[in-house]
Amino acid sequence: MNCTKCGKKEVMMERKHSGQRLCPECFISGIQKKVLKDIRKYGLIEKGDKVMVALSGGKDSVMLLDILNSLQNRGIIDLMAVTIDEGIQGYRQDGIKIAENHARRLGIEHRVVSFKEYFNISLDEIMALPFPRGACTYCGVFRRWLINRTAREMGATKIATGHNLDDETQSIMMNYLEGNIENLRRIGPRSHPKSDKFIVKIKPLGEIPEREVGLYVVAKGLEVHFAGCPYSQESFRAEIGEIIKNLSKNHPTIMYSTLRGFHKIKTALKKEDSRNFTMDNCIKCGEPSAQELCRACVFCEELEKKKTH
Repeated sequence: MNCTKCGKKEVMMERKHSGQRLCPECFISGIQKKVLKDIRKYGLIEKGDKVMVALSGGKDSVMLLDILNSLQNRGIIDLMAVTIDEGIQGYRQDGIKIAENHARRLGIEHRVVSFKEYFNISLDEIMALPFPRGACTYCGVFRRWLINRTAREMGATKIATGHNLDDETQSIMMNYLEGNIENLRRIGPRSHPKSDKFIVKIKPLGEIPEREVGLYVVAKGLEVHFAGCPYSQESFRAEIGEIIKNLSKNHPTIMYSTLRGFHKIKTALKKEDSRNFTMDNCIKCGEPSAQELCRACVFCEELEKKKTH
């Protein structure tokens, strides 16, 4: 089998949904062009942006950093990164080390911030408490709080996350099945914050399948942390991901059609959002919140009570 782009015999992948076969060079080039095209298509980045990558050291964020670095090399953006240490023994330290290596290699500003430092508790300690919520519930809220606050402190104008096509499809299905219309409205290539304290979030890899992200970092020889979070297998997202993966075996375009179909109904979802509420600041931490206490502070108070009982 030859590469359908250049005719070379060294084929590294075949796309079932299109029949396209690609050698490593054409695959890497095609992925880079697709991501940069989506950045332009959805207006994710403007010249002069200071883009902070949420860099875990995993394949998605490392690929994202690699592609965005090409924009920094062309003088279009300034690049920086943050790594969140949730406090997961035997897992997170490897990712932090890899993230630090990439930041050092590219010469970009990089910060590591931890749950323990800001919330006085690690994720492992949370999950050891009696009757905790799911790990992803705490982790998602605390990570978002930390990433946004750090981005503001570092002077970032955009936060770039490595969410891929699989992640976006899972989010659509999860929130639809749970009837969470508010979260459905938020899904998309970029956020539209209701407070100046929220930094705009962008997802340049939102139309790239997870499998192709993995192939990209292997083809480019990028150092990545391939291990999965030990808590993620217990999540609802993992169950939905398995369902979508099984569907994709016989329906290879299912994730693309789910995403494109969602983009069509998202306009209607936004039009029906007639609620008028003002975003204020959390009375405890000062971060933006629709209630007196933001979700992170609510969880902190809840966990403090569990620790004292």
